[in-house]
Amino acid sequence: MGIIRNLFALIGFIATIGVVFIAIQLSKIQGDFDPQAPTIYKELALKLLETKDAAMPMVWKFQVNDGIDAEQVKESMKSIAVQKGMFFAGESPFYKQVEAVTGQPYRHVSFLNFCDATVGKKMLDYNDAYSAMMPCTISLVQDKAGKLFIYSMNMDLMIYGGKTLPDDLKKEALKVRGNMLAIMEGAAKGEF
Repeated sequence: MGIIRNLFALIGFIATIGVVFIAIQLSKIQGDFDPQAPTIYKELALKLLETKDAAMPMVWKFQVNDGIDAEQVKESMKSIAVQKGMFFAGESPFYKQVEAVTGQPYRHVSFLNFCDATVGKKMLDYNDAYSAMMPCTISLVQDKAGKLFIYSMNMDLMIYGGKTLPDDLKKEALKVRGNMLAIMEGAAKGEF
């Protein structure tokens, strides 16, 4: 019986050493991350657990108020973007492509691209991988029930999810984040 007790004590001791080692390693690694990274990853994980859908934690979503049609939403987005100093880089009317390929009508889905070239240049000067997130895209989607929704990439992971961005770049990225949210929120209400 003493051998089993000693074996369990040894296993417990080794497990404790392992947990302490992992905690020390994680604290070293975490020191390289933005201070808000743990909060961002926690929010992403909670949203994933809530929705069970990998896309939902990665996007912002706004429902368009009733009485506002797709064309009004798009014009609102363009107007607000100009007010915020963002360039409208173009629209891809996805639903038209689907209709052309299938020969069947399809619900409204459009991708609108916006850019702040000055900030984009700074992001690329920092890391070329940010090019994959450019230009900023906002999707206007009519769901299967006919309701309009506005989606865009949640920029928080890009801003806070890794090592801390240089102060000037972080300030500019937060400005674009705020502009994108303002465009989406305003367009959902039909503002100009």
